[in-house]
Amino acid sequence: MLLAGGAGAVAFALVSAAVVSTVRPNVHPVSATQLQASNVAGFVLPQNLIPSPSPSPLPVKAVSANPPAHPAPAPARPTARPPVVVSSTQQALINQDRARYHLAPLTWSSCLSAVARLEAAKLATPGVAFQHYDGVSRDLGCHLGHQVGENIGWWSGGISDSQLNTMFMNSPEHKANILGPYRYVATAWAVRSDGRAYIAVEFG
Repeated sequence: MLLAGGAGAVAFALVSAAVVSTVRPNVHPVSATQLQASNVAGFVLPQNLIPSPSPSPLPVKAVSANPPAHPAPAPARPTARPPVVVSSTQQALINQDRARYHLAPLTWSSCLSAVARLEAAKLATPGVAFQHYDGVSRDLGCHLGHQVGENIGWWSGGISDSQLNTMFMNSPEHKANILGPYRYVATAWAVRSDGRAYIAVEFG
């Protein structure tokens, strides 16, 4: 759904998995190879989450006395900067919404935070379709319960937690996640170089 108005256009989507099997999958939210691949793809990840490869010897290159007739072209520079991932105040707004309905506040989860960062960065990558990817399956990998959910959205005018929270609460499906039977939450924004901001809200 695309909505226009005010400072920018907004789109948002939702995924919610109701009661999932009582058998918890043996899945970790992020493997080392996924972190490395995500970093190569332009996602911004905390350096302490990226494993350091062991140093390997550099190959020896033979040097020719005769220079090549045509110099090799310089490697192409990337045209778009990778998205910048920032924290969000969405948790406070979600807990205010829940308090109005006499529901317990949601606790921040560092595991869900890693999922939210990956999902927001993926959404903000130029050329990637705006849709749900594997956030919900990664949420289950946090082992916080058997019910998980995800709200995603974007705002063309940069980061606006209040705008997206209002949009989420005005959408029955997104509101159901905010007021759902969860105990944990984490959120992250990723901002592209053109200023468009993407948010991922993970529930567990």
